[in-house]
Amino acid sequence: MKKKVIAYNRVEKPVLEDLQNKYDVRFFNNADTINNIDFLEFLRQTEGIIGLELPVDRELLDQAPNLKIVSNVSVGYNNLDIGELNRRNILATNTPEVLTDTVADTVFGILIATARRIPELDQFVKNGEWITEAIEPEYFGVNVHHKTLGIIGMGRIGQAIAKRAHHGFDMDILYHSRTMKPDVEEKYKATYCDLDSLLKSSDFVCLITPLTPETECLIGSRELKLMKESAIFINGSRGKTVVEKDLIKALQNGNIAAAGLDVFEKEPIKLSNPLLQMTNVVTTPHIGSSTHETELRMSEVAASNLEAGLKGEKPPNLINTSVWKE
Repeated sequence: MKKKVIAYNRVEKPVLEDLQNKYDVRFFNNADTINNIDFLEFLRQTEGIIGLELPVDRELLDQAPNLKIVSNVSVGYNNLDIGELNRRNILATNTPEVLTDTVADTVFGILIATARRIPELDQFVKNGEWITEAIEPEYFGVNVHHKTLGIIGMGRIGQAIAKRAHHGFDMDILYHSRTMKPDVEEKYKATYCDLDSLLKSSDFVCLITPLTPETECLIGSRELKLMKESAIFINGSRGKTVVEKDLIKALQNGNIAAAGLDVFEKEPIKLSNPLLQMTNVVTTPHIGSSTHETELRMSEVAASNLEAGLKGEKPPNLINTSVWKE
């Protein structure tokens, strides 16, 4: 009898079809995991879960007595209750490295788009407002090159952003992270500093940390007030790392100049959110890793993790290594 697997949300079609040839796979898209009877019935027999953004907590795990592995199609895993998975000896995996360059491209693209006001001026042209050969100074942006970039979170993606900033734009790089990174300092002439110093000195502040209890609400009113009035804030991490109402207030009051946001406190963002009415805010729908090539590769890596776990082998990208018994 084939092992039962739940595929949830974004698993790319070729990977899903391959898994369906090997296992008894049931696909659910944004299912109500508490009240969906079909989901709950299949969950009770399921040995593996692969997908994106499925909340795996005690309530769900109580309904999954046969579960052996949860394979996230993402680098982040704040949807997983790791402590509860550890208590039940259930493997948890993610897809690091695969999306590093893609997310760094996205973040840097948003940074440039915000600094040079590209979305706003795109609409300016399309609305027929470009009526003189040279635009007025009120529509000018600011330079990116040779400015100071402060990176909060110097993991793989933070380092890829630093690489682009140093080699492509001759930027001075400050960074703040849990640990110092001597190799990054040497390669990109980056300087480690405390968070307050980074906020006070940076022309661009890029937040690229995972969402953890330590980073939730990391940037709020106090931190935003430390930033330059000319500073631009970029969030490519998770929406809840920022106190969104404080960010809105800072932008409305002119405490900072602009923001580029790929993530939000609640997603999808509501049309009534004041951020959507601000011309100095660039918004994208959490597209960090969203290219065809990267999404396919993430699904492939997640499937490799899943299959290893179902075979009783150690998955290549095991998060909770403490549960693995050689």
